[in-house]
Amino acid sequence: MSNRVINLDESRFDQTTYIGRAKHFFVTTNPLNILASDAQLDEAKRIVETYRQSKVLPQGVDEDRLWRAKYLMDSAFHPDTKEKMALIGRMSAQVPGNLIITAGMLTWYKTTLGTVFWQVINQSFNATVNYTNRSGDKPISTSRLLTSFGIATSSATATALFLNSMTKRMPPMAGRLVPFAAVAAANCVNLPFMRSTEIEEGIQLYDKEGNKVAQSPKTAKTAIAQVVLSRVFMATPGMVLVPVLMNYFEKKYPRVRASLPIQLGLQLIFIGTCLTFATPMCCAIFPQKSAVKVGSLEPSLREKLAKEGYKETDDLFYNKGL
Repeated sequence: MSNRVINLDESRFDQTTYIGRAKHFFVTTNPLNILASDAQLDEAKRIVETYRQSKVLPQGVDEDRLWRAKYLMDSAFHPDTKEKMALIGRMSAQVPGNLIITAGMLTWYKTTLGTVFWQVINQSFNATVNYTNRSGDKPISTSRLLTSFGIATSSATATALFLNSMTKRMPPMAGRLVPFAAVAAANCVNLPFMRSTEIEEGIQLYDKEGNKVAQSPKTAKTAIAQVVLSRVFMATPGMVLVPVLMNYFEKKYPRVRASLPIQLGLQLIFIGTCLTFATPMCCAIFPQKSAVKVGSLEPSLREKLAKEGYKETDDLFYNKGL
């Protein structure tokens, strides 16, 4: 058995490369993790905490099992509060949750009632995920969460209803893309508002030893913009490629167009496939732990850090969020 100390504070995969980040998120967003029982989750947490304290692998646990326990624990326990997260808000619930919601939005997009219902459901799910995965340093207040939910739901619904009215005389394909436009609009409004405290006060910056050194509003805007882009890219395959495929199948096979169960079945297969790959691959576009040069920060921060001995070429680090 190796005496090498395993650093569980870092990913098992190289986070400086896209492939390494993609592997990391394929593991952390694995939808099979939601099937783990409370006993399995608690056992995974026990294994990880035992190793953290002793730096010795528990009896019967090898390195592979330790990492499996670490990723299973991370899928269910909040990294800051250490509390077990609500099932629907876990990242492992993203694929099955978005599978049902996306299928609903793409199936019942033509009616006002269907549009409103599924946009409300979608934003409720998003609000739950945002709250469950909130930062321990900057928690989301209930009032901010409710306001964000209201703004996102209103913007998404208004966008969808407006575009539905505009596309009635256009080819059917145009109407099928309305849900995607509504979701993209909601993300562009919801995420900046949800994290507006960071825009005002700055995102937390750390040195290489993990010490808090400053807060940068400029860097916060970059981080939030990256998350917005990732969310939009994440929704693109399921909400753009799938409508194109469904449009093709409905034109080529009249039986598909005439049968709602067949339509739903095909959409679930297509959307499920897209989400399984798009969720981790789009989370990996930008590094979770990102670096910024001191020289690229706000002038006031550069002056402050220079007095503390930091050079303009030094790197500081921040967690961009998901």
